[in-house]
Amino acid sequence: MNPRSLQSDPEPAAEPAGRAERAAEPAEPAEPVAEQLLRVFHDQTRAPVPLGTAERPLELDGPVRKHYDLDPAGHFAMVESPDGLGDDPDGLVARVRDFFAERGQRVEWKTYDYDEPRDLGERLEAAGFVREDDEALILGEAAPLAAQDLALPDGVVVRAADSFEDFVRMRTMSETVWGGDQAWVTESLHPEWVARPDSMDVVVVEESREGPVLCAARGEYDTSSFTGLWGGSTLSSWRGRGLYRATLLHRARLGLDRGKEYVRVDASPDSEPILRRLGLHRVATTTPYVFDPR
Repeated sequence: MNPRSLQSDPEPAAEPAGRAERAAEPAEPAEPVAEQLLRVFHDQTRAPVPLGTAERPLELDGPVRKHYDLDPAGHFAMVESPDGLGDDPDGLVARVRDFFAERGQRVEWKTYDYDEPRDLGERLEAAGFVREDDEALILGEAAPLAAQDLALPDGVVVRAADSFEDFVRMRTMSETVWGGDQAWVTESLHPEWVARPDSMDVVVVEESREGPVLCAARGEYDTSSFTGLWGGSTLSSWRGRGLYRATLLHRARLGLDRGKEYVRVDASPDSEPILRRLGLHRVATTTPYVFDPR
């Protein structure tokens, strides 16, 4: 068995009589780009156990990682299990669910289509988690993305956010796009940006500082070589005019300035075609499962 291809190698042919040397065996084929990117992503981003903070601890429950705001009223609680669920998967899922139920805290269990066990999603749903929409895990090199021309409509600029007022305007834009209260922008994202400036860049697209934010997004950093490209909400009247694309290029450049050579995006069906046209690669599918005891 060839462990690189997971296929049985053919039996070698008998050597012709009188031949002094065997022909050189062919070289192993190059690893496909998508597979190489996924391997780097998993080894650097999912396999290591990240550090938590006093306000946002990270705890291990067997192979499961619970990362959440200590204040149950906070806006962040995430679970992942890149190392599987061990010998009692249903018991472990129930224990994690009950932990957040007792806290009265909404939590998202983030899964990838290569996670074990293969029926992880079904087990989560049986335990009361609700499946949300699939997203494409998109990866690529930052330098070719950053090198592309950044074209915006006349009078429109993209820049890094630099004040609380920018976050207030971003919240207003998000509430226009999504409806409902988007308090997390000013109550969670802004304090995190202030407390940990090395962990993210937030960018806005605008005609002026006094006018509305037209599009907003953020780049997030950890110890890996990846810039996480999150967000990208755009006012409906400005869609299809290159604003989201401009945030991608700008964030790739900011990430390169921080030494990040790759980018990653969890892309919606609307965003995936844009990302792939820019030369990035779909490498997997990620699906969130949400449990909300409130």
